Amino acid sequence: AGEKNLPALLEIRARQSEAFAQLRSSQRSPLQEHLAAFLAERAQVSGSSLLAQLSQSVADDPFVKVKKMIKDLIVKLMEEGTSETEHKGWCDTELTTNKQTRDSKTEDVSMLTSNIEDLTATIAQLSQDIADLAAAVEELEAAMAAATTDRLSSKEKNEQTIQEAKDAQAAVEEAIAVVKDYYAKSAQATVLAQQSPDMDAPETFDKPYQGMMPEGGSVTDFLEVILTDFSRLEAETVASEATEKDEYEKYMFESKKDKALKENEKTHKEGSKTDKESALAASKEELKSTQEQLNAAVAYYEKLKPSCVDSGITYEERVKRREEEMQSLQEALKILAGEDVA
Repeated sequence: AGEKNLPALLEIRARQSEAFAQLRSSQRSPLQEHLAAFLAERAQVSGSSLLAQLSQSVADDPFVKVKKMIKDLIVKLMEEGTSETEHKGWCDTELTTNKQTRDSKTEDVSMLTSNIEDLTATIAQLSQDIADLAAAVEELEAAMAAATTDRLSSKEKNEQTIQEAKDAQAAVEEAIAVVKDYYAKSAQATVLAQQSPDMDAPETFDKPYQGMMPEGGSVTDFLEVILTDFSRLEAETVASEATEKDEYEKYMFESKKDKALKENEKTHKEGSKTDKESALAASKEELKSTQEQLNAAVAYYEKLKPSCVDSGITYEERVKRREEEMQSLQEALKILAGEDVA
């Protein structure tokens, strides 16, 4: 029996559904039709998906529900406007602060990088200067040591020469004295011989015999020449020793002064290098910290971009669209109230 009645039951339900649809269509007022067309036209002009959806809802929903729906949308749009204004203010503040931070930190990183390069170059130059000064001091010390060795050697040689000249003079003077004594005694012998009564004796010396030299001079004269030579050697060597000593002392004075100046300059540069190295270490640490702050600021900017920068349309465009939507909704309420909308 159920199988026999099923086609009839389905037919009855179909007719009921059609009747309900006709009833619903008959419940739409011309005002709703006009309002739906108005909203659809405004949606097309403004490109508002909200007005398009509302146009469809106005056509399908009961009159009372439509009015409440429009009022709710107006409230929602006002709340969105207030929220977006607050968000815009927050975005403006955050973006401005972030840009200032990024610009400031970028400038700081650039300055610190340049400062590190300058400090590195200065330290390298100071290191080279210190090495050059150390080499110059070492060279001076070697030259002073060599000069001292030469001076001691020359002094020893000069003192030996002077002593030998003195000893030689003493020996020659002693020889001259011996010769003179000898010749003096010879002269006395000659006088005694000349006083002999034997007048017819052979001719003898009429003056003291002084000795004969091949050149015609006497032995005493020759010894006195030698004595003069040794005396002159002593005087010249003494003068040479004095000159060499004076020159050595002047050289050592200038060299010690030059060495002291170089050592003082080296000490100053070493202190400056230590200061620069400390400054370099501090700058590197500051650069690391500043770079981290810059990286954090850049990362935060990327985080801000989706909601504050790359939101599809500008804030001004969103405000304009919302104002158009709210104006359209206000006019829709007027239409529902039976007022004419130009």
